[in-house]
Amino acid sequence: MIEIRDRVRFVETDMMGVVHHANYLRWFEMGRVAYLRAAGVELLNLMNDGYLFPITEVSCNYKNSARFDEEFVIRTTMLEFSKVKMTFGYRIVRTKDEMLLATGKTTNAFTNLEGRPTRLPISYYDKIACLYGQEEKGRKE
Repeated sequence: MIEIRDRVRFVETDMMGVVHHANYLRWFEMGRVAYLRAAGVELLNLMNDGYLFPITEVSCNYKNSARFDEEFVIRTTMLEFSKVKMTFGYRIVRTKDEMLLATGKTTNAFTNLEGRPTRLPISYYDKIACLYGQEEKGRKE
């Protein structure tokens, strides 16, 4: 699991003083980017090599509200991984009391720059598979 700690910015809140629902999707993205970086994959390198990974499915279950200036953590795990797609799971938790704020899931398919489905090359696949394998091993223990 990859964790990112952050704090709710004023711009992320709505007129009711709580985080606007769309920001959770941004936080999921932060988790995905951090996960891939932890695996040794930089997004700009991936794109420069001609590979994209658009989201094909997203879900978010809102549990409790986050408010301005509260600290939270994004916990990201890889649920499924292959040479053609990856699925991430997310848990957004308020830091001070471990209150679950939201859970979610995204699925990304690998494509070329023209948007056609493609297989991830072995150089990237092996890096991500290594971290995914470590996670899988940890879940079984």
